Amino acid sequence: MTSVARKPVHLAVYDTFADWETGYATAHLARGGYPVRTVAARAGRPVTTLGGLRIQPDLALDDLRPEDSSLLILTGADLWDACDDLAPFAHKARAFLDSGVPVAAICGATAGLAREGLLDDRAHTSAVPQYLDATGYKGGEHYVDADAVTDRGLITAGPTEPVAFAREVLGALGVFEGELLDAWYRLFHDSDVTAYATLQAARA
Repeated sequence: MTSVARKPVHLAVYDTFADWETGYATAHLARGGYPVRTVAARAGRPVTTLGGLRIQPDLALDDLRPEDSSLLILTGADLWDACDDLAPFAHKARAFLDSGVPVAAICGATAGLAREGLLDDRAHTSAVPQYLDATGYKGGEHYVDADAVTDRGLITAGPTEPVAFAREVLGALGVFEGELLDAWYRLFHDSDVTAYATLQAARA
């Protein structure tokens, strides 16, 4: 664990937040010295995840500035496809990318970014191409059939790839790099027990 002070990573939270999609990323970001702060449409109102957990947000979306953050994470939620309530989070993602601060989106959040036009000219992935095609976006030619994709500060992943998503996030912020990042991924994605020794040696 590093002792260097780092800007927080901001995790967007909202009702129907998909609990399982960001745990690998946020846990290892925190262990790597990045404070994780939750941001919601309104700071004073708790949100309820798909798993029934209640989260009291740290910050209101309107108060979040890219220059105060290391990364914005957008997770999946039923609301991405049910209504326009989460569109402000996609607008904020645009502000982050325009400011040179990275954004990571998984599952339904990729559809929100597609509607915002942020996938029109970037390599990206999601659940399946047809899911994003339904948004009417113009980026179909840039779709990549991969677990997770990073292009110009934007990380995307499908709903079944929380470990690959975390790999891209942790690599982007330098929590793990090179051989260590590969070992971390092999341990948590492939259950490769030989990778554990590599990680332990690095911590010694």
